[in-house]
Amino acid sequence: MFHKGPGGSFISPYGLVITTKEPPDCYSLMQNPFHSIRQQYTRGTLSEEQVDRDPVKQLELWIKEAMEAECPEPTAMILSTTGTDLRPSSRVVLMKGLDEHGITFFTNYDSRKGHQLASNPYASLLFFWPDLERQVRIEGTVERVSKMESDNYYDSRPEQSRISAAVSPQSQEISSRRWLEEEIKAQGSRLEAQVKAQGSRFKAQGKDEGVSIERPENWGGYRLIPEYFEFWQGGADRLHDRIIYIWTGSDWRIARLAP
Repeated sequence: MFHKGPGGSFISPYGLVITTKEPPDCYSLMQNPFHSIRQQYTRGTLSEEQVDRDPVKQLELWIKEAMEAECPEPTAMILSTTGTDLRPSSRVVLMKGLDEHGITFFTNYDSRKGHQLASNPYASLLFFWPDLERQVRIEGTVERVSKMESDNYYDSRPEQSRISAAVSPQSQEISSRRWLEEEIKAQGSRLEAQVKAQGSRFKAQGKDEGVSIERPENWGGYRLIPEYFEFWQGGADRLHDRIIYIWTGSDWRIARLAP
C-alpha cells in the first residue's frame, strides 16, 4: 500500500519515493527495480584444459586467489541440508579444513543442521566470491570428524568463543539476548573457575599440563566428502563457464555444462 508523500509523490512500504500523478501499480513497481539490476561478467574464463585434474586442488587455488584478492570472508560457504521432512535449509558456515578427505566445518551437533545431518547425511556447499565473479558448488555425504580433531580445533579458538560455544543452546528458542548474555557470563565464570581449580591440582601433583575449557560433547566437526563439484566463472552476455567434476568411484570425470 502506498502513502502520499511531499509534492504529490507516493511512498512505497519500503520507503521508495515515486513522483507520479497517479498511485503507482504495486506489482509493476516492485518488479521493475529488480529487473534492472544486472551486470556484465568480464573478469575471466574457465576451460576444461585450464582446470586442475583434482577438484580439491582447483578449490584450493580459487580460495587462495580469493584471499589474495582480499575478498570478504573467503572461506565462508553456504551449507544446505535436508531432514526427514524434506524441507531444505541453508546457512553460512566457515570452512576450517580442506584436504583429500573433504571439507571440514564445526558446529553444535544439537543445532538444526546437526539434527538434519543425523537423519540425512547428504549436503551441499556453495562458495561465492562476487569480486572474482566465481562460485563453487559441492555435493556429497557428511560425517563427523574424530573427537581428537574436534578437540584440537576447539582448543585453538579464543577463550570467549569456547565459552559461547559451550553455553549457547544453538538453534533453540530463548527468551531474550539479555538472558543469553547473562547465561554466558555466569556459566563462563563457572567454567573459568573449574579450569583454574584443575590447573592448581595439576601443579600440586607436579604435573606440567596445560588446561583449558573442555569441548562439550554436543559440539564438534563435520566433514563433507565430495562426490560432485561445479566451478562457475561468470561470462559476458550470460555465457558463463561451468566446469564439473563427478566422482566415478575411482577418479574424477570432468565435463562442461551449458550456462
